[in-house]
Amino acid sequence: MKFTKLHGTGNDFVLIDARDRRPRDWSALARVACDRHFGVGSDGILLIQDSKSADYRMVMYNPDGSEAEMCGNGIRCFARYLFDAREVRGPALSVETGAGVKRLEIEADGDRFRRVVVDMGVPTFAPSEIPILADGPEVVDLPLDVAGWNLRVTAVSMGNPHAVHFTGEDVAEFPLEQVGPRVEHDSRFPRRVNFEIARVKSPDTVDVRVWERGAGITLACGTGACAVFAAARRKGLVGERAVLKLPGGELEMRVGPEGQILMAGPAEIVFTGEWPE
Repeated sequence: MKFTKLHGTGNDFVLIDARDRRPRDWSALARVACDRHFGVGSDGILLIQDSKSADYRMVMYNPDGSEAEMCGNGIRCFARYLFDAREVRGPALSVETGAGVKRLEIEADGDRFRRVVVDMGVPTFAPSEIPILADGPEVVDLPLDVAGWNLRVTAVSMGNPHAVHFTGEDVAEFPLEQVGPRVEHDSRFPRRVNFEIARVKSPDTVDVRVWERGAGITLACGTGACAVFAAARRKGLVGERAVLKLPGGELEMRVGPEGQILMAGPAEIVFTGEWPE
């Protein structure tokens, strides 16, 4: 089975063209292929499938075998693969995901790929749509005591659940490996949650680290960066544009005409290979 390894700002994936519709246990494959010692090593696997509602369908599995609704860095890698395979005709592309159809624009200079801009949709703070077990129309600065840390999280959905905590300290010093899994599995999040620690350095610059649900600490998370941007705007900390700085690189965010978040960032092919079946 042929695969392509890609990454978007250090968030790496194993991409497989699954349009042959052969039955496979994708969850089991994700657990072994994503292993960084005994497999290819990645933050998830991406599948290309046919779609009846968009140009293509993207399915993602986390390293623990669970299926993710959406992946912002992954969908840019998805577009990069199709661009290099010359399947994409023109800059516009629509991709069906578990979080709905996403619309992308590929920026390129002729055959030279530059980056992808993704319409990530309008964020929601409604507890039932995240989901989070909490009262009220939205959850902003919810006190959460985890592993001896007194957090104040803002819950937001970008098609998948996120909890964002803002700090005035260096995010690199935060013990994410200890706090992240505790927040992910907190009983108030019935479908678990992605956890972001963020520091607003200026009205247009935010430092971010992410604990991803089903994956752990990653160098970047597209939906997580969007969730941080949305939460920061909700709290009046940033304007309509900002650069989100993650360990693996930078993502540019801006607010679209309908209140949606437009995320722009790179995607790179690392290598191709063949997985023995």
